[in-house]
Amino acid sequence: MGATGSKLEKALGDQFPEGERYFGLENFGNTCYCNSVLQALYFCVPFREQLLEYYGNIKNPGDVEENLLTCLAELFMQINTQKKKTGVIAPKRFVQRVKKENELFRGYMHQDAHEFLNFLLNELVDILEKEANSTKGSKDHSSPSEKIANGIHVAQANGVRKEPLFTWVHKNFQGILTNETKCLRCETVTARDETFLDLSLDIEQNSSITSCLKNFSSTETLNAEDKFFCDKCCSLQEAQKRMKIKKPPHILVIHLKRFKYMEQLGRYKKLSYRVVFPLELKLTNTMEDADCEYSLFGVVVHVGSGPNHGHYVSLVKSHNHWLFFDDENVEMIDESAVQTSFGSAQEYASNTDHGYILFYESLATNNDH
Repeated sequence: MGATGSKLEKALGDQFPEGERYFGLENFGNTCYCNSVLQALYFCVPFREQLLEYYGNIKNPGDVEENLLTCLAELFMQINTQKKKTGVIAPKRFVQRVKKENELFRGYMHQDAHEFLNFLLNELVDILEKEANSTKGSKDHSSPSEKIANGIHVAQANGVRKEPLFTWVHKNFQGILTNETKCLRCETVTARDETFLDLSLDIEQNSSITSCLKNFSSTETLNAEDKFFCDKCCSLQEAQKRMKIKKPPHILVIHLKRFKYMEQLGRYKKLSYRVVFPLELKLTNTMEDADCEYSLFGVVVHVGSGPNHGHYVSLVKSHNHWLFFDDENVEMIDESAVQTSFGSAQEYASNTDHGYILFYESLATNNDH
């Protein structure tokens, strides 16, 4: 283990980034789904910084009840404060906590990295919201006038509608989609906003992220059994529906739907389709006219031919270098190696490394870090 660390230090030489740490994570029996996502999140610098700041604000960490957020913060803190620049860390407490919180991850079965990421981010949001409500609750008891003084809650006369809390997890990952439905009879457009922490995209053979995003926002006609109830016409009408990105997130997480349920087989099949994802991505299907530019900094790769077995690794960009994380093993790779995980144009190819979750950071936020 020490050998891979010193090899990495030699490879980077005097280019080793000041204060950065590159640590592999021990595998506790099929926990690569967890390790690969943790590495991508650790190198999501704004998220890491805010998590460490959150942890730094805890006065007595020993007195705080352990939860998934404190375990993740402790793990990131542990990596961040290592004396050595490289090595291996065992994320034992964090993995135990994940298994305790969610029975889905309890066995030694092969798990889905995207399901894990989704569970983790939503769990962090829940914990932060509960914390904010408990501190707000204690403040409300002490000073009821304060609540009205800042005038934020004025519109909630009956106290039923509560604005959801906008946490630092939301600040990094949350975007807003607008679901637009246009009645083809009266041409009234109904728009409904919904938030997202990641985008799940259907994929096609020999395609690209840009074309998958275009398909995601393409117009769909609702007719026959799928007619839309138009409030203006007061009846079911044919309509056109489409999804648009109203507010792009700072960190855009794209999940490629590589596991598809095949009716005729009665099981899931892995799609090894070649889907090209660029190092720099322009989002053009947003409601704001300006294109949003993103830079790729992380890829969670699924290795293997089927959905129920295989392995997860991650490719991460840190300080303009690309690194390969495979549980305990950390290596420096060339930028061109990212292309080997696009997928294959033939159905049965020898390379089974396929990009599964992509992490892009907005270039507009890059300047701040």
